Amino acid sequence: MTTTPDPFAAATRGIADPHPARAALRAAGPVVRAEAPAGGPVWIITDDVLARQVLVHPRIVKDPAYAPAGWDPRVAGLEPTAADQPSLTTLDGLAHTRLRQAHAPLFTARRMSDHTERITTLARDLLTALADTGQTVDLTADFTTRFPLAVVCDVLGVPPGRIDQAIAACRRMHSDDPQEIGAAMAAFADLAAAALEEGRDGLAVRLRDRVPGEITEAHLHYLIFTLIYAGQLTTDPALGFLLARVLGGDRTAADELVRDTLREHPPAPFTLWRFTSADIDLAGLRIPARSAILIDIQGINTDPTRSIGPDLTFGAGPHYCTGAHLAQLELRVVVEVLRTHFPDARLAVPYAELRQSDFGGIQGGRLTALPVRLRG
Repeated sequence: MTTTPDPFAAATRGIADPHPARAALRAAGPVVRAEAPAGGPVWIITDDVLARQVLVHPRIVKDPAYAPAGWDPRVAGLEPTAADQPSLTTLDGLAHTRLRQAHAPLFTARRMSDHTERITTLARDLLTALADTGQTVDLTADFTTRFPLAVVCDVLGVPPGRIDQAIAACRRMHSDDPQEIGAAMAAFADLAAAALEEGRDGLAVRLRDRVPGEITEAHLHYLIFTLIYAGQLTTDPALGFLLARVLGGDRTAADELVRDTLREHPPAPFTLWRFTSADIDLAGLRIPARSAILIDIQGINTDPTRSIGPDLTFGAGPHYCTGAHLAQLELRVVVEVLRTHFPDARLAVPYAELRQSDFGGIQGGRLTALPVRLRG
């Protein structure tokens, strides 16, 4: 069956309004057939238990080489195939395990905690510069993009003077013009090369020393691109929703506030595309090879009947988000910086008037604006 309303439609709604398709998807069953943005069917998983089975299913893969025949990679938003460009988000099986073993030890909670002081300084300095204007500022206009990029670039070892270049590249990635995308990718390659220059001491250099031998320099640049871009694309919208709660007067402890915000507003409402490498059976349905599959992360996270336990914000199984610890750390730091250094900060409009925009496709949404007075 095809659900109504369209789960992939672009729309704008109030900050507290649930996505109109979430409840409809859950009501339609544990596996729901819908129309994919690139054409043809997509099977959407709405059940928590089934989702966790799908995330480890050996015949449900990430490699875009298994995408439905006829899909336009640009329209679908697909990465290059794993053969063309190895990455954590396209490889499966042993090849993925080897590449993940190169990344994961660099992004543990303990390793990320070493960056707490630096991340705190970045947040405080950026917010102080905005507060010093004495004006009402829209934190979604620059801060929610600049701060996560400043953090991930600092962690990777990208020179600090390159942040504006990173911001411009991230924004170009949203263009429909292939030349703009190409220019963005060239900029990301330049940022990666800068992080790998002699004398740099960030995690990019350490990653180079750990990746499997078949990873070329161009492949390494792409891996660093994915870390930079994902670090902005996911944390940016989550930061907006978190700031709205803090500045709206929510006094929940920082750890709990971050967890709850990410559960309700996961940076990715769906998983990235997955595909069946062979015919499979799911919940009594026969699904053909080269079918597209998504997990409704936001719908599962916010299901009122769901048992208490780990949510799916960062996924589960072998593709669990490598940057999860870093993302949560920088969100907690922002809460603490605001409460410590800007105790009078507040929203410049009532919380209920804030709006969120869904971009369409499998991307998440973000606040349309977040006007605040940082010094009351």
